[in-house]
Amino acid sequence: MSYVNVRDRQQGIALLGAMVVALILSLLGATLLNLAGQETVSAGLASQAVVAQQLADAAGEVVVAWFHSPQKIAGVPQLTSLLEKRNRDTKGAPSFFDASGRSQFVGTADHPDMRLQTGNLSDHRLLNDIETGMFRAMTHLGQVEDITVYAPSKPGLLCTVDTTVVTNTNPPVRQSILMQLGALDLPPLQAAVQVGQHLGRFQPGTESPVSVHWGDLKVGGDLVLTQADEIPLKSALTPITGQAYDEMTQREDQWMEGWIGGTVQVTHVSSEQIPGFPSNLHMGQNPIPGVPFDQWPYEHIKRVAKRFGRYFAIDREGLLYPQGIVEPGRGISPDEIFRSQGSGDQRGLIFIDTLDQTPPRSDNLGVVRLQAPYFEGLAVVQGHVVFAPGGSGQPIRVLSPPQIDQSKESVRIPVQLANMHFNGVLHVSGDITIAGRVRLYGAVAAGGTITSAGSESSLEVWYDHDLSRGLYRGLPVVYRAPGTWMARY
Repeated sequence: MSYVNVRDRQQGIALLGAMVVALILSLLGATLLNLAGQETVSAGLASQAVVAQQLADAAGEVVVAWFHSPQKIAGVPQLTSLLEKRNRDTKGAPSFFDASGRSQFVGTADHPDMRLQTGNLSDHRLLNDIETGMFRAMTHLGQVEDITVYAPSKPGLLCTVDTTVVTNTNPPVRQSILMQLGALDLPPLQAAVQVGQHLGRFQPGTESPVSVHWGDLKVGGDLVLTQADEIPLKSALTPITGQAYDEMTQREDQWMEGWIGGTVQVTHVSSEQIPGFPSNLHMGQNPIPGVPFDQWPYEHIKRVAKRFGRYFAIDREGLLYPQGIVEPGRGISPDEIFRSQGSGDQRGLIFIDTLDQTPPRSDNLGVVRLQAPYFEGLAVVQGHVVFAPGGSGQPIRVLSPPQIDQSKESVRIPVQLANMHFNGVLHVSGDITIAGRVRLYGAVAAGGTITSAGSESSLEVWYDHDLSRGLYRGLPVVYRAPGTWMARY
């Protein structure tokens, strides 16, 4: 009888233990299910937070894009007036900063320079309208509630941008991102062609090979022409067609002015020519009032290229070396660097240093041969250039300089330019030698002179008006300053 009681007792204890284990497993399972549910909720909230942060970041990048494409906000007065360069630097050029380096943005978070808020119906439409709003591509994810622009907290920077967005999720997630912008204050180029020394020599076949449309010609010394009528007459009635001068019955242009430090000489004078030069040719400018040239300081442009462009050293054979590291057998032909496949293939800023990578002197200048059929970008060469592009170039679509229409509005006319070899800036510390008939849209600057390799060689330049405002394709006007990004909430 006692044996049976012991056996029953053992079975009861085993049953109780099994029940305790089952209870523990049940509690554990419930806990795991609860944790899984919480993880699912947390993952969902985290995903929504990521979307909100990306939306806020995108809103900030759109503000950056306003500076680079001011034509996109041309119809919004509060933005166009805000983003214009309203100050002048020490040389009188348009700038976001005054002569002391202070930004034109002076507001605070409470009293900003600019604020767009969805509480204002017109601002809401401007920002979030599904058809015309600036952020219409984002409306399926959320909307922008607030964009505020005010003074930077760090000296030397341009402004602070604070953006707030809210997602379309349930529940909605609100996110605010703050960042500061720096400005790439690269000096504007105010003339189509700038030559530091004489342009042309008083010897048949060595006269100036340069002709200019839509902008100024600046020459530090004397200008030598083959004939006096090579300088186009300036007339506001000249049609804007994109024609080259050799296609015109008479050379005319709406904007061309010549500023010559010394004298103007002509090697071939016809008895049928009317003596004298057109009124848009200004001679004897040096020493008073002088011919001001746009300065691109060597060290400054070099730093810009290393950060925002491409930097190359050069050897005496004209081969290029990335990052300034000269290694025998690893040189690159300039043709590989200065070649665009067609219009729109922007190569950005390319900086070619001197032979010893120190500021240019007469004894440390290399020679770069530009032979690519077409190049689009900014070429800064601390040396000499032989400009001999192969092929007939590319057709490109451009805008003329502004002119006033009948409604007193400033307009720019779309123009097709044919057979263009270069679209951008060619800035050379030494001399430029032209081989062949070369056409360029943009601007040319030579610290020395521009010569021709033969009597049939010429350089015809159409000026890009955007360069006068410091807008350089391939370079940022403004950029997100490192270390200034912050998520407020």
